[in-house]
Amino acid sequence: MKMTFRWYGPDDPVTLDMIRQIPGVTGVVTAVYSVPVGEVWPVEEIQKLKDMVNAKGLEMEVIESVPVHEDIKLGTGDCERYIENYKENIRRLAAVGVKCICYNFMPVFDWTRSRLDQPLPDGSQALVYYKEDVAKMDPTKLALPGWDSSYTTDEMAALIDAYKKLGEEGLWKNLEHFIKEIMPVAVESDVYMGIHPDDPPWSIFGIPRIITNEENLDRFLSLYDDPHHGISLCSGSLGCTRSNDIPKLVRKYSAMGRIPFAHVRNVKILDDGSFEESAHYSACGSLDVVAIMKAYHDTGFDGFMRPDHGRMIWGEKARPGYGLYDRALGATYLNGIWETLEKLDPR
Repeated sequence: MKMTFRWYGPDDPVTLDMIRQIPGVTGVVTAVYSVPVGEVWPVEEIQKLKDMVNAKGLEMEVIESVPVHEDIKLGTGDCERYIENYKENIRRLAAVGVKCICYNFMPVFDWTRSRLDQPLPDGSQALVYYKEDVAKMDPTKLALPGWDSSYTTDEMAALIDAYKKLGEEGLWKNLEHFIKEIMPVAVESDVYMGIHPDDPPWSIFGIPRIITNEENLDRFLSLYDDPHHGISLCSGSLGCTRSNDIPKLVRKYSAMGRIPFAHVRNVKILDDGSFEESAHYSACGSLDVVAIMKAYHDTGFDGFMRPDHGRMIWGEKARPGYGLYDRALGATYLNGIWETLEKLDPR
């Protein structure tokens, strides 16, 4: 297992010098953020990013994410051109030593929360999803980190309407076309593609979401029979509903060799199905993180892992979910569990 850490490039207040000081972290997960979604990443920008990371004694073997353009998800407009661009990005990333690419197929919105700085009883602040608040939101006027903010209100309304008309089966059809186009390139380039589950794993604002549960993960993996076609299994995304048994999912898909990249974090599920992100420590949330890590260990997981979203603690001001301190605690906690498992049951 290789422990990594999300890094948002030179403008990230969490610097490479800080990350290299976290025990057991060997690499960063990053991307080229200066290029519009769907376009080809310049070779020089990719190489510059890799050189910066390597100069600090870290690896850049995982890219999160190469975003999928909305035209691909909808199967409209410049869909085929954007697919060709995506293939070229896979080739260019492979050429500098990238082993894994994380991506998602969530329509319009990436991860969705109702508040980014909810105070918790211990004085920390966390990302939360309160269903009552989400129900009052106007999706044409929202903005969260990582979302495409280039759409006008009218354009966003039209985009949402297009997805409602497309429906789940239409989205599945377009995902299948995308997978069957890009995977031969990924296999030839020896790059492992890991789709990130929808976050949260249910429909938002009437827009279909399909990477949500075991049945749909099985359907997704059946689209292309090759270990390069896999899942970036995120315990916090799938785990914010009690209907998903995370240790079970990890055991199943890790044993199949279909999890190249793992996001491990905890989440506290509330009585009404809302949720609050919590510290990684099992007792702080609803997930048994030790059981999750044991499932990875027992199945011989040798891929990439990272702590996921963290709270804001100790007065830190940073990108929501991506400060230094709580994620560093998470990485150390996960590494501690892994070391214990290794010593009790060396493989």
